[in-house]
Amino acid sequence: MHPSPDERHPGTGAATDAPAPVRRFGLATATCLVMGNIIGGGIFLLPASVAPYGTVSLVAFGVLTLGALALALVFGKLARRHPDTGGPYVYAREAFGDFAGFLSAWSYWTLTWVSNAALAVAAVGYVHVLLPGHAGRGTDLIVALAALWLPALSNLAGTRYVGAVQLVSTVLKFVPLLFIAVVGVFFFDPDNLGSFTEGTTGTLGGLSAAAAILLYSYVGVESAAMSAGEVRDPGRNVGRATVLGTLGAALVYLLGTVAVFGTVSHDRLVHSKAPFSDAVNAMFGGHWGGTLIAAAAVISIVGALNGWTLMSAQSPYAAAQDGLFPAAFLTKRRGVPTFGVIAAAVLASGLTVINYLLGSGGVFEILVLITTFSATVPYLLAAGAQIYFLLTGERDRVRPGRFARDLALALAAFGFTFWLVAGAGYAAIYQGVLFLFAGILVYAWMAARRKGRGPHPAPAAPAHSGDAPTP
Repeated sequence: MHPSPDERHPGTGAATDAPAPVRRFGLATATCLVMGNIIGGGIFLLPASVAPYGTVSLVAFGVLTLGALALALVFGKLARRHPDTGGPYVYAREAFGDFAGFLSAWSYWTLTWVSNAALAVAAVGYVHVLLPGHAGRGTDLIVALAALWLPALSNLAGTRYVGAVQLVSTVLKFVPLLFIAVVGVFFFDPDNLGSFTEGTTGTLGGLSAAAAILLYSYVGVESAAMSAGEVRDPGRNVGRATVLGTLGAALVYLLGTVAVFGTVSHDRLVHSKAPFSDAVNAMFGGHWGGTLIAAAAVISIVGALNGWTLMSAQSPYAAAQDGLFPAAFLTKRRGVPTFGVIAAAVLASGLTVINYLLGSGGVFEILVLITTFSATVPYLLAAGAQIYFLLTGERDRVRPGRFARDLALALAAFGFTFWLVAGAGYAAIYQGVLFLFAGILVYAWMAARRKGRGPHPAPAAPAHSGDAPTP
């Protein structure tokens, strides 16, 4: 029999009568955290990226959305069982033990700080559109580092401020994108769509090729589960926020892509460097669309960095509670694991400096490839954990119909994530596996430390400020 959601998972060393944590994220904030982390800067190039495969890419988007929703529902059910900070790490460790939990935490931690560096570099290109004439390697580096450290400072101020930034940034990027999608209906011209399939790939080939590009559009679906310890009534709100955030992101993705497809001619779209800007210019004329979309892109990236900076600290914090990460990651103030935030910002800054000062774009691209594989490890383990929980403890406690439904959802989520692995490509899998296995050295070191000093003491209860809850 598995512990109830109100019990801590074994091995944390925390006393069962420890003070309940102050949970600052309401449903609205948790939903914005999911949406903000899913929607980064990549959406502004997606229509042009998939246009070469024809409108079959819209079908691929629909299929991927169903897979992402299955994964979202699984995370919601897992959060009801274990409403603790750490999400996928907690589920993997509870189901499969310390080593599986460590691999989940290590992979997720790698994903967060490397992708933060990539987002910061992407922000620089949009800043050039807003402030032309200031290009230069030194200036670009300063802008990229500012993009990393401003969200880090927001996180260090406490989860109250993280939630406020996430709410504002999500609204500011959602509104213009939704505006383009809605207004685009009145300018929609079917002649702009091109063929259902382009080239010689055929329907199935075009579907698979477009899906390979779109697969990682939904990375971030686990964000509410990862911060469950900060969400009020997590057993209920984590699942709701995960599904609502995924649906909101899907709405922006699908309607926005359809609007661009219908307003920009296909021949022009496949070569476009700013498809949403081209769509605005096609609708209203002039050349002001580029500035509008660049502003929305900067806001979108800063919002994503704000959420991902929090995510970069949550997984190692949960693992450190169990002695699987260094104890420094337990440092927590105002609901935020401060050491984890600073460590991720420093590591991401190091990658950014390498990219700009040494010009080693090849190294940077390799590390970005690692993130594409790293995202799938905690997803696979979480879906596998749900299957394990159902097969070993749930069958005799739920109605057969519900058991069959939950098992089907878990298998769909596992299959969706397996598709993510296949779509990552050989290079990403090769580099990602090497980096994943490098974590074994860290696990061996931490395991030796735990054995040498015996059972680790219970961590001190985190200090909480009197911050008011975020709605």
